[in-house]
Amino acid sequence: MKELPLAKVFHLIEPGPVALVTTTIKGRANIMTMSWHMMMDFNPPLIGCGIGPWDYSFAALRKTKECVISIPTVDLIAKVIDIGNCSGQDVDKFDAFKLTPKPAKLVSPPLIAECLVNLECRVSDTKMVSKYNLFVVEVVKAWIDPKRKERRTFHANGDGTFVVDGRTINLKNKMTRWQNIL
Repeated sequence: MKELPLAKVFHLIEPGPVALVTTTIKGRANIMTMSWHMMMDFNPPLIGCGIGPWDYSFAALRKTKECVISIPTVDLIAKVIDIGNCSGQDVDKFDAFKLTPKPAKLVSPPLIAECLVNLECRVSDTKMVSKYNLFVVEVVKAWIDPKRKERRTFHANGDGTFVVDGRTINLKNKMTRWQNIL
């Protein structure tokens, strides 16, 4: 074994797929790239989102307590990275990256039509925002595009490299303890 610097631990524990988060404030929609998030509960679905005050979306999320978490597929990876490399304070990201906003049903921020999945969310807990920049959001409506051919998502390694989802191994029959949620 070789000692690993503590600052690199997050490279090994990166969470789920890279996501896009939309917020709206004063009628203006924004998109940010987010790779730091985690499932916190299943029913209702709660997601912890790491969004800090350096992100333009932080103030909108804190004020409106609404967002949409959109899951892009690998064919959008270049746009997703470019979205993360600029600020919504300076750029209309829907226009600049030619993404299509679609009205959500239960929240003000728009869905992103080009994404495989869109999750309408409301902030349910802000107790950890001041200390950890961690918003807990509840998914109140979920959408998936069944016609989307590309379904592979991608995950950030935290160092500018990404892993693309690949082969699926089906071991549901071995998950005897968890059958009721699978």
